[in-house]
Amino acid sequence: MTVGKLSGTEFFAPVVITEPNREIDGVYIGDLLSWVMGRASSGNAWITIMSNVNILAVASLADTACIILAENVALEQDVIETAKQKNINIISSPVGMYETAVMLSTLL
Repeated sequence: MTVGKLSGTEFFAPVVITEPNREIDGVYIGDLLSWVMGRASSGNAWITIMSNVNILAVASLADTACIILAENVALEQDVIETAKQKNINIISSPVGMYETAVMLSTLL
């Protein structure tokens, strides 16, 4: 599934979509940034509740397909603008990380 298709589904909403055709080939869940940086795979959708600018660096280094913000976590405008500049896809989910992963699993 592509990031664009995922962000257009009932349970997920686009926050920043710069590469809608990016394929999602797995999922990684975590909030410890150094752990995610070393373990998330290229092409993963990364589910987190972290919202600071450091998530962009981690997503870039790990080459994740997108960041999924669980629990309707909101981003500051400067993080959104930086995500656009760095071509990092960000999607929002209204439910917790586990429920987000379950919904994502049914779609992938």
